[in-house]
Amino acid sequence: MAREYLKKASLTARSGASDVHHAVQEILGAIEKDGEAAALKYAEKFDRYEGEILLGADEIAAAAAQIPEKLQDDIRFAHDNVRRFAEAQKSTLSDVEIEVVPGLIAGQKAIPVDAAGCYVPAGRYSHVASAIMTVTTAKVAGCRHIAVCSPPRPGIGVAPAIAFAAHLCGADRILAMGGVQGVAAMAFGLFGLPKANILVGPGNQFVAEAKRILFGRVGIDMIAGPTDSLILADARADPEIVAADLVGQAEHGYNSPVWLVTDTRELAEGVMRLVPRLIEDLPDTNRENAAAAWRDYAEVILCGDREEMAATSDEYAPEHLTVQADDLDWWRERLSSYGSLFLGEETTVAFGDKASGTNHVLPTSRSASYTGGLSVHKYLKVVTWQRATRDGARPVAEATARISRLEGMEGHARTADIRLRKYFPGENFDLSAEG
Repeated sequence: MAREYLKKASLTARSGASDVHHAVQEILGAIEKDGEAAALKYAEKFDRYEGEILLGADEIAAAAAQIPEKLQDDIRFAHDNVRRFAEAQKSTLSDVEIEVVPGLIAGQKAIPVDAAGCYVPAGRYSHVASAIMTVTTAKVAGCRHIAVCSPPRPGIGVAPAIAFAAHLCGADRILAMGGVQGVAAMAFGLFGLPKANILVGPGNQFVAEAKRILFGRVGIDMIAGPTDSLILADARADPEIVAADLVGQAEHGYNSPVWLVTDTRELAEGVMRLVPRLIEDLPDTNRENAAAAWRDYAEVILCGDREEMAATSDEYAPEHLTVQADDLDWWRERLSSYGSLFLGEETTVAFGDKASGTNHVLPTSRSASYTGGLSVHKYLKVVTWQRATRDGARPVAEATARISRLEGMEGHARTADIRLRKYFPGENFDLSAEG
Protein backbone atom coordinates (compact mmCIF):
# COMPACT_ATOMS: atom_id res chain seq x y z
CA MET A 1 0.00 0.00 0.00
CA ALA A 2 1.08 3.60 -0.49
CA ARG A 3 1.91 5.66 2.56
CA GLU A 4 -1.11 7.18 4.23
CA TYR A 5 -0.65 10.35 6.24
CA LEU A 6 -3.00 10.20 9.21
CA LYS A 7 -1.44 13.49 10.29
CA LYS A 8 0.48 15.73 7.87
CA ALA A 9 2.76 18.60 8.89
CA SER A 10 1.63 22.04 7.82
CA LEU A 11 5.16 23.41 8.24
CA THR A 12 8.69 22.11 7.93
CA ALA A 13 11.70 22.81 10.14
CA ARG A 14 12.77 25.50 7.67
CA SER A 15 9.39 27.21 7.42
CA GLY A 16 9.40 30.84 8.46
CA ALA A 17 13.11 30.83 9.18
CA SER A 18 14.30 34.41 9.25
CA ASP A 19 17.35 35.43 7.34
CA VAL A 20 19.86 35.86 10.13
CA HIS A 21 22.96 35.75 7.93
CA HIS A 22 23.42 39.52 7.64
CA ALA A 23 23.00 40.12 11.37
CA VAL A 24 25.44 37.37 12.30
CA GLN A 25 27.97 38.49 9.69
CA GLU A 26 27.83 42.02 11.08
CA ILE A 27 28.45 40.84 14.65
CA LEU A 28 31.33 38.58 13.63
CA GLY A 29 32.89 41.37 11.59
CA ALA A 30 32.67 43.84 14.45
CA ILE A 31 34.18 41.42 16.96
CA GLU A 32 36.99 40.41 14.62
CA LYS A 33 37.79 44.09 14.08
CA ASP A 34 37.43 45.44 17.61
CA GLY A 35 38.11 42.30 19.64
CA GLU A 36 37.12 41.96 23.27
CA ALA A 37 35.53 45.40 23.50
CA ALA A 38 33.01 44.49 20.80
CA ALA A 39 32.38 41.06 22.33
CA LEU A 40 31.66 42.66 25.69
CA LYS A 41 29.31 45.16 24.05
CA TYR A 42 27.28 42.37 22.48
CA ALA A 43 27.34 40.38 25.72
CA GLU A 44 25.80 43.36 27.51
CA LYS A 45 23.22 43.77 24.75
CA PHE A 46 22.17 40.16 24.18
CA ASP A 47 23.14 38.35 27.39
CA ARG A 48 22.23 41.35 29.58
CA TYR A 49 25.36 40.53 31.53
CA GLU A 50 28.20 42.74 32.73
CA GLY A 51 29.94 40.42 35.18
CA GLU A 52 33.24 38.57 34.92
CA ILE A 53 33.61 36.71 31.64
CA LEU A 54 36.18 34.11 32.66
CA LEU A 55 35.26 31.78 35.51
CA GLY A 56 38.05 31.27 38.02
CA ALA A 57 38.61 28.45 40.49
CA ASP A 58 36.56 30.22 43.17
CA GLU A 59 33.56 30.66 40.85
CA ILE A 60 33.73 27.03 39.78
CA ALA A 61 33.91 25.86 43.39
CA ALA A 62 30.97 28.09 44.30
CA ALA A 63 29.00 26.62 41.41
CA ALA A 64 29.73 23.08 42.59
CA ALA A 65 28.58 24.00 46.10
CA GLN A 66 25.14 24.85 44.70
CA ILE A 67 24.64 21.40 43.16
CA PRO A 68 23.13 18.75 45.44
CA GLU A 69 25.44 15.78 45.92
CA LYS A 70 22.99 13.38 44.28
CA LEU A 71 22.88 15.50 41.12
CA GLN A 72 26.67 15.77 41.18
CA ASP A 73 26.75 11.97 41.24
CA ASP A 74 24.34 11.86 38.29
CA ILE A 75 26.57 14.20 36.30
CA ARG A 76 29.61 12.08 37.19
CA PHE A 77 27.71 8.96 36.10
CA ALA A 78 26.82 10.50 32.74
CA HIS A 79 30.37 11.79 32.26
CA ASP A 80 31.83 8.36 32.98
CA ASN A 81 29.50 6.71 30.43
CA VAL A 82 30.30 9.27 27.74
CA ARG A 83 34.02 9.03 28.50
CA ARG A 84 34.11 5.24 28.27
CA PHE A 85 32.11 5.22 25.03
CA ALA A 86 34.42 7.89 23.55
CA GLU A 87 37.46 5.86 24.55
CA ALA A 88 35.97 2.84 22.77
CA GLN A 89 35.36 4.98 19.69
CA LYS A 90 38.92 6.26 19.74
CA SER A 91 40.25 2.70 19.88
CA THR A 92 38.62 1.98 16.51
CA LEU A 93 40.93 4.49 14.82
CA SER A 94 44.53 3.37 14.94
CA ASP A 95 47.76 4.42 13.31
CA VAL A 96 48.50 2.34 10.22
CA GLU A 97 51.73 1.41 8.41
CA ILE A 98 51.77 -0.66 5.21
CA GLU A 99 54.41 -1.57 2.62
CA VAL A 100 52.44 -0.64 -0.50
CA VAL A 101 55.10 -2.05 -2.82
CA PRO A 102 58.50 -3.42 -1.78
CA GLY A 103 60.50 -0.54 -0.40
CA LEU A 104 57.63 1.99 -0.25
CA ILE A 105 55.95 2.37 3.12
CA ALA A 106 52.85 4.53 3.63
CA GLY A 107 51.05 5.27 6.83
CA GLN A 108 48.14 6.90 8.59
CA LYS A 109 48.30 8.87 11.82
CA ALA A 110 45.49 10.36 13.93
CA ILE A 111 46.41 13.73 15.45
CA PRO A 112 44.03 15.63 17.76
CA VAL A 113 43.28 19.24 16.93
CA ASP A 114 45.04 21.62 19.28
CA ALA A 115 42.16 23.77 20.57
CA ALA A 116 38.45 22.98 20.76
CA GLY A 117 35.67 25.48 21.42
CA CYS A 118 32.52 23.99 22.94
CA TYR A 119 29.24 25.91 22.93
CA VAL A 120 26.78 24.93 25.67
CA PRO A 121 23.25 26.37 25.30
CA ALA A 122 21.49 27.80 28.33
CA GLY A 123 18.61 29.79 26.90
CA ARG A 124 15.30 27.96 27.06
CA TYR A 125 16.92 25.08 28.96
CA SER A 126 20.30 24.71 30.67
CA HIS A 127 21.92 21.96 28.63
CA VAL A 128 24.18 20.40 31.23
CA ALA A 129 24.39 17.29 29.04
CA SER A 130 25.83 19.33 26.16
CA ALA A 131 28.79 20.25 28.35
CA ILE A 132 29.32 16.57 29.07
CA MET A 133 28.99 15.50 25.43
CA THR A 134 31.27 18.13 23.90
CA VAL A 135 33.99 18.53 26.50
CA THR A 136 34.40 14.84 27.33
CA THR A 137 34.86 13.80 23.72
CA ALA A 138 37.40 16.58 23.13
CA LYS A 139 39.31 15.51 26.24
CA VAL A 140 39.39 11.86 25.21
CA ALA A 141 40.55 12.85 21.72
CA GLY A 142 43.54 14.59 23.30
CA CYS A 143 42.88 18.26 22.51
CA ARG A 144 45.45 20.39 24.30
CA HIS A 145 43.02 23.19 25.17
CA ILE A 146 39.25 23.04 25.60
CA ALA A 147 37.19 26.20 26.01
CA VAL A 148 33.51 26.38 26.92
CA CYS A 149 31.18 29.29 26.26
CA SER A 150 27.71 29.32 27.77
CA PRO A 151 25.12 32.12 27.97
CA PRO A 152 25.10 33.68 31.45
CA ARG A 153 21.92 34.47 33.31
CA PRO A 154 21.56 38.17 34.22
CA GLY A 155 22.97 38.73 37.68
CA ILE A 156 23.92 35.06 38.01
CA GLY A 157 26.40 34.06 35.35
CA VAL A 158 26.88 30.59 33.92
CA ALA A 159 24.36 28.08 35.24
CA PRO A 160 26.07 26.35 38.20
CA ALA A 161 25.40 22.83 36.89
CA ILE A 162 26.92 23.72 33.50
CA ALA A 163 30.02 25.17 35.18
CA PHE A 164 30.35 22.10 37.36
CA ALA A 165 29.91 19.68 34.46
CA ALA A 166 32.29 21.53 32.14
CA HIS A 167 35.00 21.62 34.79
CA LEU A 168 34.49 17.96 35.72
CA CYS A 169 34.76 16.88 32.09
CA GLY A 170 38.03 18.71 31.49
CA ALA A 171 37.36 22.25 30.26
CA ASP A 172 40.44 24.47 30.57
CA ARG A 173 38.51 27.74 30.48
CA ILE A 174 34.81 28.54 30.94
CA LEU A 175 33.40 31.79 29.59
CA ALA A 176 30.18 33.46 30.65
CA MET A 177 29.26 34.48 27.12
CA GLY A 178 26.60 33.22 24.74
CA GLY A 179 25.35 33.61 21.21
CA VAL A 180 27.44 34.83 18.29
CA GLN A 181 29.76 36.72 20.63
CA GLY A 182 30.60 33.51 22.49
CA VAL A 183 31.31 31.64 19.25
CA ALA A 184 33.44 34.55 18.04
CA ALA A 185 35.42 34.67 21.29
CA MET A 186 36.47 31.05 20.82
CA ALA A 187 37.09 31.35 17.08
CA PHE A 188 39.14 34.55 17.28
CA GLY A 189 40.99 33.67 20.48
CA LEU A 190 39.71 36.42 22.77
CA PHE A 191 39.99 36.67 26.56
CA GLY A 192 43.26 34.75 26.60
CA LEU A 193 41.96 31.73 24.69
CA PRO A 194 43.92 30.13 21.88
CA LYS A 195 42.09 30.37 18.56
CA ALA A 196 39.82 27.35 18.27
CA ASN A 197 40.60 24.84 15.54
CA ILE A 198 37.09 23.38 15.82
CA LEU A 199 33.76 24.67 17.14
CA VAL A 200 31.24 22.16 18.43
CA GLY A 201 27.94 22.04 20.24
CA PRO A 202 24.28 22.87 19.63
CA GLY A 203 22.75 26.34 19.70
CA ASN A 204 20.03 28.54 18.29
CA GLN A 205 19.84 29.75 14.69
CA PHE A 206 22.31 32.57 15.37
CA VAL A 207 24.89 30.18 16.80
CA ALA A 208 24.34 27.78 13.90
CA GLU A 209 24.76 30.59 11.37
CA ALA A 210 27.94 31.83 13.07
CA LYS A 211 29.41 28.34 12.77
CA ARG A 212 28.31 28.16 9.14
CA ILE A 213 30.03 31.47 8.31
CA LEU A 214 33.22 30.54 10.17
CA PHE A 215 33.44 27.05 8.65
CA GLY A 216 36.58 26.80 6.59
CA ARG A 217 38.52 29.12 8.85
CA VAL A 218 37.77 26.65 11.63
CA GLY A 219 36.29 23.19 11.64
CA ILE A 220 32.78 22.58 12.96
CA ASP A 221 30.90 19.50 14.05
CA MET A 222 27.92 20.19 11.76
CA ILE A 223 25.37 22.86 10.82
CA ALA A 224 22.37 22.00 12.94
CA GLY A 225 18.71 22.88 12.61
CA PRO A 226 15.83 22.14 14.99
CA THR A 227 16.04 18.76 16.66
CA ASP A 228 13.88 15.99 15.16
CA SER A 229 12.83 12.46 16.09
CA LEU A 230 11.11 9.53 14.37
CA ILE A 231 9.57 6.44 15.94
CA LEU A 232 9.03 3.17 14.08
CA ALA A 233 6.36 1.14 15.87
CA ASP A 234 4.41 -2.01 15.08
CA ALA A 235 1.35 -3.60 16.65
CA ARG A 236 3.35 -4.78 19.68
CA ALA A 237 4.36 -1.24 20.68
CA ASP A 238 2.86 0.35 23.79
CA PRO A 239 0.89 3.42 22.62
CA GLU A 240 1.44 5.22 25.93
CA ILE A 241 5.21 4.87 25.68
CA VAL A 242 5.21 5.86 22.01
CA ALA A 243 3.13 8.95 22.80
CA ALA A 244 5.33 9.89 25.76
CA ASP A 245 8.46 9.60 23.64
CA LEU A 246 6.99 11.82 20.92
CA VAL A 247 5.97 14.47 23.45
CA GLY A 248 9.33 14.27 25.19
CA GLN A 249 11.09 15.27 21.98
CA ALA A 250 8.47 17.81 20.89
CA GLU A 251 9.16 19.89 24.01
CA HIS A 252 12.57 20.86 22.59
CA GLY A 253 10.98 23.70 20.64
CA TYR A 254 7.98 24.92 18.68
CA ASN A 255 9.61 23.83 15.40
CA SER A 256 10.98 20.44 16.46
CA PRO A 257 9.45 17.79 14.16
CA VAL A 258 8.37 14.43 15.55
CA TRP A 259 7.19 11.60 13.33
CA LEU A 260 5.47 8.28 13.94
CA VAL A 261 5.75 5.62 11.24
CA THR A 262 3.72 2.46 11.76
CA ASP A 263 1.97 -0.38 9.94
CA THR A 264 -0.86 -0.50 12.50
CA ARG A 265 -3.79 1.91 12.23
CA GLU A 266 -5.07 1.11 15.71
CA LEU A 267 -1.71 2.04 17.27
CA ALA A 268 -1.49 5.25 15.24
CA GLU A 269 -4.96 6.40 16.23
CA GLY A 270 -4.35 5.51 19.86
CA VAL A 271 -1.14 7.54 19.94
CA MET A 272 -2.86 10.50 18.28
CA ARG A 273 -5.49 10.48 21.03
CA LEU A 274 -2.92 10.27 23.81
CA VAL A 275 -0.42 12.92 22.68
CA PRO A 276 -2.63 15.99 23.30
CA ARG A 277 -3.42 14.77 26.82
CA LEU A 278 0.25 14.27 27.64
CA ILE A 279 1.10 17.69 26.24
CA GLU A 280 -1.60 19.32 28.33
CA ASP A 281 -0.02 17.85 31.45
CA LEU A 282 3.38 19.50 30.84
CA PRO A 283 4.59 22.67 32.61
CA ASP A 284 3.69 25.91 30.83
CA THR A 285 6.73 26.59 28.63
CA ASN A 286 7.22 22.94 27.78
CA ARG A 287 3.53 22.65 26.95
CA GLU A 288 3.62 25.61 24.57
CA ASN A 289 6.62 24.22 22.70
CA ALA A 290 5.27 20.68 22.47
CA ALA A 291 1.78 21.81 21.46
CA ALA A 292 3.13 23.95 18.61
CA ALA A 293 5.52 21.24 17.44
CA TRP A 294 2.77 18.62 17.45
CA ARG A 295 0.25 20.90 15.75
CA ASP A 296 2.46 22.26 12.96
CA TYR A 297 5.37 19.88 12.42
CA ALA A 298 4.37 16.37 13.53
CA GLU A 299 3.37 13.58 11.15
CA VAL A 300 1.80 10.17 11.59
CA ILE A 301 2.40 7.87 8.64
CA LEU A 302 0.72 4.52 8.02
CA CYS A 303 2.68 2.02 5.90
CA GLY A 304 1.89 -1.37 4.43
CA ASP A 305 4.72 -3.36 5.99
CA ARG A 306 8.02 -3.03 7.79
CA GLU A 307 10.04 -2.65 4.60
CA GLU A 308 7.97 0.38 3.65
CA MET A 309 8.38 1.70 7.19
CA ALA A 310 12.15 1.34 6.96
CA ALA A 311 12.26 3.02 3.54
CA THR A 312 10.20 5.92 4.90
CA SER A 313 12.55 6.31 7.84
CA ASP A 314 15.63 6.30 5.59
CA GLU A 315 14.02 8.99 3.44
CA TYR A 316 13.38 11.19 6.47
CA ALA A 317 16.92 10.51 7.83
CA PRO A 318 15.97 11.54 11.38
CA GLU A 319 18.34 12.86 13.99
CA HIS A 320 16.93 10.42 16.55
CA LEU A 321 15.41 7.12 15.44
CA THR A 322 13.54 4.83 17.84
CA VAL A 323 12.37 1.31 16.98
CA GLN A 324 9.58 -0.14 19.09
CA ALA A 325 8.88 -3.18 16.98
CA ASP A 326 9.54 -6.90 16.75
CA ASP A 327 12.82 -8.36 15.46
CA LEU A 328 15.20 -5.57 16.48
CA ASP A 329 18.17 -7.19 14.76
CA TRP A 330 16.38 -6.91 11.41
CA TRP A 331 15.80 -3.20 11.93
CA ARG A 332 19.39 -2.57 13.02
CA GLU A 333 20.71 -4.21 9.86
CA ARG A 334 18.13 -2.64 7.51
CA LEU A 335 18.12 1.00 8.62
CA SER A 336 20.82 3.23 7.17
CA SER A 337 20.04 6.94 7.71
CA TYR A 338 19.86 8.29 11.25
CA GLY A 339 21.93 10.21 13.75
CA SER A 340 21.47 7.80 16.65
CA LEU A 341 19.39 4.61 16.89
CA PHE A 342 17.39 3.49 19.93
CA LEU A 343 16.33 -0.14 19.72
CA GLY A 344 13.44 -1.39 21.83
CA GLU A 345 11.10 0.00 24.43
CA GLU A 346 13.76 -0.32 27.12
CA THR A 347 15.74 2.64 25.79
CA THR A 348 14.66 6.10 24.70
CA VAL A 349 16.10 9.22 23.11
CA ALA A 350 16.32 10.96 26.47
CA PHE A 351 18.77 8.27 27.65
CA GLY A 352 21.11 9.18 24.79
CA ASP A 353 20.46 12.88 25.32
CA LYS A 354 21.55 12.78 28.93
CA ALA A 355 23.45 9.83 30.33
CA SER A 356 23.81 6.54 28.42
CA GLY A 357 27.13 7.33 26.75
CA THR A 358 26.38 7.93 23.08
CA ASN A 359 26.55 11.55 21.95
CA HIS A 360 23.54 13.85 21.64
CA VAL A 361 25.10 16.34 19.21
CA LEU A 362 23.59 14.82 16.07
CA PRO A 363 22.76 15.68 12.44
CA THR A 364 19.35 17.29 11.87
CA SER A 365 17.23 18.32 8.87
CA ARG A 366 17.91 15.05 7.01
CA SER A 367 21.68 15.53 7.08
CA ALA A 368 21.91 12.09 8.70
CA SER A 369 21.73 10.85 5.10
CA TYR A 370 25.40 11.81 4.72
CA THR A 371 26.98 12.30 8.16
CA GLY A 372 26.98 11.03 11.70
CA GLY A 373 27.02 13.03 14.89
CA LEU A 374 29.71 14.39 17.19
CA SER A 375 32.23 11.80 18.29
CA VAL A 376 35.81 11.62 19.43
CA HIS A 377 36.71 11.24 15.73
CA LYS A 378 35.55 14.80 14.96
CA TYR A 379 38.51 16.17 16.93
CA LEU A 380 41.06 13.95 15.19
CA LYS A 381 42.85 14.75 11.96
CA VAL A 382 43.60 11.57 10.04
CA VAL A 383 46.79 12.37 8.13
CA THR A 384 49.07 10.26 5.95
CA TRP A 385 52.83 9.87 5.51
CA GLN A 386 55.23 7.87 3.37
CA ARG A 387 58.87 6.98 2.99
CA ALA A 388 60.78 4.85 0.49
CA THR A 389 64.05 3.20 -0.35
CA ARG A 390 65.58 4.10 -3.70
CA ASP A 391 64.57 0.74 -5.16
CA GLY A 392 61.07 1.21 -3.75
CA ALA A 393 60.81 4.66 -5.31
CA ARG A 394 61.70 3.40 -8.80
CA PRO A 395 58.37 1.96 -10.02
CA VAL A 396 56.44 4.78 -8.37
CA ALA A 397 58.65 7.40 -10.02
CA GLU A 398 58.23 5.80 -13.44
CA ALA A 399 54.43 5.68 -13.11
CA THR A 400 54.33 9.22 -11.70
CA ALA A 401 56.34 10.63 -14.60
CA ARG A 402 54.15 9.05 -17.27
CA ILE A 403 50.84 9.92 -15.55
CA SER A 404 52.00 13.50 -14.98
CA ARG A 405 52.88 13.93 -18.65
CA LEU A 406 49.55 12.42 -19.66
CA GLU A 407 47.91 15.13 -17.55
CA GLY A 408 50.16 17.83 -18.99
CA MET A 409 51.95 18.46 -15.67
CA GLU A 410 55.57 18.50 -16.83
CA GLY A 411 56.91 19.97 -13.57
CA HIS A 412 55.48 17.03 -11.64
CA ALA A 413 57.02 14.60 -14.12
CA ARG A 414 60.47 16.13 -13.75
CA THR A 415 60.46 15.66 -9.96
CA ALA A 416 60.27 11.94 -10.72
CA ASP A 417 62.79 12.12 -13.58
CA ILE A 418 65.48 13.73 -11.45
CA ARG A 419 65.31 10.98 -8.86
CA LEU A 420 65.50 8.22 -11.44
CA ARG A 421 68.59 9.84 -13.02
CA LYS A 422 70.26 10.23 -9.63
CA TYR A 423 69.42 6.82 -8.20
CA PHE A 424 69.89 4.76 -11.37
CA PRO A 425 72.57 6.54 -13.47
CA GLY A 426 73.14 5.20 -16.92
CA GLU A 427 69.77 3.45 -17.18
CA ASN A 428 67.28 4.38 -19.87
CA PHE A 429 63.67 4.93 -18.86
CA ASP A 430 60.71 5.42 -21.18
CA LEU A 431 58.93 8.20 -19.32
CA SER A 432 56.82 9.65 -22.10
CA ALA A 433 53.04 9.78 -21.84
CA GLU A 434 52.87 7.31 -24.74
CA GLY A 435 55.22 4.90 -23.02
